[in-house]
Amino acid sequence: MDRQMSLTRTEMFSFVNPWIRYFLFFFSFLFWVNVCGSVTRLRGFFSTDTVRDTFIIDPAVILIVVGVVMFFITFCGCIGALRENIRLLKIFSFSLTLVFLNQLAIAILGFFYSDQTRDALGKFVKKAIVDYRDDLDLQNLMDYIQKEFKCCGWNNYTDWSWNLYFNCTPSNPSTERCSVPFSCCTPLPEETVINTMCGFGVQTQNFVEATKSIYPVGCADRAVIWIESHLMLVGALTLGLALPQIAGIVLSQILISEIQKEIGSVL
Repeated sequence: MDRQMSLTRTEMFSFVNPWIRYFLFFFSFLFWVNVCGSVTRLRGFFSTDTVRDTFIIDPAVILIVVGVVMFFITFCGCIGALRENIRLLKIFSFSLTLVFLNQLAIAILGFFYSDQTRDALGKFVKKAIVDYRDDLDLQNLMDYIQKEFKCCGWNNYTDWSWNLYFNCTPSNPSTERCSVPFSCCTPLPEETVINTMCGFGVQTQNFVEATKSIYPVGCADRAVIWIESHLMLVGALTLGLALPQIAGIVLSQILISEIQKEIGSVL
């Protein structure tokens, strides 16, 4: 009788923790859903002609490749955790480690080569200003950036002369000559209807005069100021991106170890 109860306990015992197993499965599944959704949303923006012309390689193609790779990685994590497959879990852990190290390397290179990064962003913003009226996606993006960062142009508000319609040369026949978009304008507290003409003729004014109606500071300086004043937030976001990946690596390694113990106990 005692021997039978002992055998029953042995058969019921398992080295594999079900909480770790199912947590890793749902973690991989949610990560997969978020990656697929982000790639789908960003692909629509990066598919514009202006963005393709700005970069050597089409970012939309890069996003598709990244989406396929991340789908494969998370698929290995989901099936490996569900079926307790050591090979798939090792592929998941190794691939996630490579992704994490690549992100870390990109962050370090971005820090040390900040000037080159700033020049690349400046080139993109210049293209966005030039094609502001011709590309609705870029127009919405520039309006959003200028409203959120309370800035105008890249270096300052006179950068809008790069645009054909806002160009401030005397030969420009456009009715928007020497103007800036209304997203550069400072909102008035009592204003209930947006004045889309608030930036008309601003480029003919000096910096002090322009301050009365628009945000004259360029978005490049505003972005640096924002990052410096929100270092805790930037750090929290960076940590928030890194922790789930580290958790996935650690959990997969724990699960692999438990499965190996389970196999060893049977043998």
